Amino acid sequence: MIEWDTIAAIATPRGEGGVGIVRVSGSLAVPIACQIFRSSRHVSAAELPSHTLNYGHVIRSSSGEVIDEVMLGIMRAPKSYTAEDVVEFNCHGGIVPLRGVLELTLKAGARLAAPGEFTKRAFLNGRLDLAQAEAVVDLIRSKTDLSRQIAIDQLSGKLSQTINALNDRLANLLAEVEASIDFPEEELDFMDLRAMRQTAQDILDDLDRLIASASDGKLLREGVNIAILGRPNVGKSSLLNTLLQEDRAIVTEIPGTTRDTIEAPLNLGGIPLQLIDTAGIHQTTDIVEQQGVERSKAYLDSADLLLIMFDSSRSLTDEDRELLHAAKIRKSVLILNKIDLPIVTTPTDLHTDAPQKPVVQISLLDSRGIEELKSAVHQELLDGDAIWGDSPIVTNVRHHDALCRGRLALGHAIESFTQQMPPDLVAVDLHSSLDCLGEIVGKTTTEDILGRIFSQFCVGK
Repeated sequence: MIEWDTIAAIATPRGEGGVGIVRVSGSLAVPIACQIFRSSRHVSAAELPSHTLNYGHVIRSSSGEVIDEVMLGIMRAPKSYTAEDVVEFNCHGGIVPLRGVLELTLKAGARLAAPGEFTKRAFLNGRLDLAQAEAVVDLIRSKTDLSRQIAIDQLSGKLSQTINALNDRLANLLAEVEASIDFPEEELDFMDLRAMRQTAQDILDDLDRLIASASDGKLLREGVNIAILGRPNVGKSSLLNTLLQEDRAIVTEIPGTTRDTIEAPLNLGGIPLQLIDTAGIHQTTDIVEQQGVERSKAYLDSADLLLIMFDSSRSLTDEDRELLHAAKIRKSVLILNKIDLPIVTTPTDLHTDAPQKPVVQISLLDSRGIEELKSAVHQELLDGDAIWGDSPIVTNVRHHDALCRGRLALGHAIESFTQQMPPDLVAVDLHSSLDCLGEIVGKTTTEDILGRIFSQFCVGK
């Protein structure tokens, strides 16, 4: 059941700030403003023009008490976020005035909005499709400028346009197949079987490209855990501090200074990273150091990317070779530090145990090789490809799942074409593929799916 009553909520985060907003949407939005807002020009809210900000006060009508000095924004349907009448009370940003204004809107006939209900109404009223609505959450949660820009593209309809174009091509193919079922003996100009199969294959190829973009989308959405590993005193903590451009970890010449992991976020070329400085891997009888070493070894399996450091001024040890063995089967970048000193270990030495792994030579003393290291990490994460171009990127797990199911159904249809199965069997698979793609933009969906999607939103959005 869709309820079209009037909803209200505080639309700004909790805490103190310069401005806080109470948002109201629905048929009673303007009448509620008429009840509780007093314009400085003594004009009723009903007479105020749309898309204007108006100075005045929120008043408790029963007593005449002033709750707050506000700017009232009025946006009349359909040119508003929800495509309904919307009013926004721009209050002083403290919880007491905001709650006071919200309580008055509820007493005047609104009800408290559920999480994401404003955006849900925008979808149900046709102002946004479902993929665009989900982009609102991606935009709010974006961690880098690149993830923000991709969310903006999705909000503007870039992904939706691609999905809708695929939908149209599938629907046209389905129409050809169903026409051949309904009019088998009519002399109509149908596509031949080979042309139908090729059309389906072209659509499947485009689906594959979209599905492949999901790996980059996951990087932008979830970020990457990168563990810095190596023996004691090879420069792990210094590398962390250099990449962060701040003294996040304690650095001394005493081996074993870092006994526990230190984590810090970093934006690398638009990819959100979580850098993890680990304790040096070595043999020790110290109980505390042993626990730190065990934690470091655990990251050999759990981190998304390993930065394995070596001291180029010393020969490789058994611990070094153990790390090189791990590097062979994991995504990793090998780092030779201290090239400002006489070099004993070279990239060739590392490639003996870990062939074809990228090796970067650096000096943390004078920051040589740091940009090359960043480039190597970027290349390793993206397998050498650019993360963003003209094509849309799939960043949403639900979209990826729907695309995969749609691809599977279309693959069954292509197999049926190949085996010259009856066209009604082909039509079933094409219908299924079409429904899966429709789920992404909301053409085919259920109230349960909508509930799960919009429950991720904050109240007031």
